[in-house]
Amino acid sequence: MSPDDTLANALLGAVVTVVVSPFVPFAPIFGGLLAGYLQGGDRDDGLWIGTVSGAIALIPLFLLAFLVANVFLFFLGGMGPGRMVGGFGVAAVVVGMLFATVYTVGLSALGGWLGNYVRYDTDIGASE
Repeated sequence: MSPDDTLANALLGAVVTVVVSPFVPFAPIFGGLLAGYLQGGDRDDGLWIGTVSGAIALIPLFLLAFLVANVFLFFLGGMGPGRMVGGFGVAAVVVGMLFATVYTVGLSALGGWLGNYVRYDTDIGASE
């Protein structure tokens, strides 16, 4: 894969993040690592491609969280705890989304930086 395929590299990293997330803690690191390794360039390029990969991975992760939240609220809607969703529930959702964004994009950026490091400064990727 050519290092110029930024979008393809970011999409591959995002797919890895989304697929591995339910099973592996800190999964965005692996998606960013793959994207950073494939991208090449310098450390800033690895950081950038990891960030883009994490941002792309947020889309399906947020859609899945939205679906789960709606199913959860549907079943609790008529019961006591479901009535407490008001302002506290909105604040909890906003804080949760901010945390998920920082977690996913931040760890993907770290993974992109590490992927670039592995490609150029270790024996694993020293083929170039």
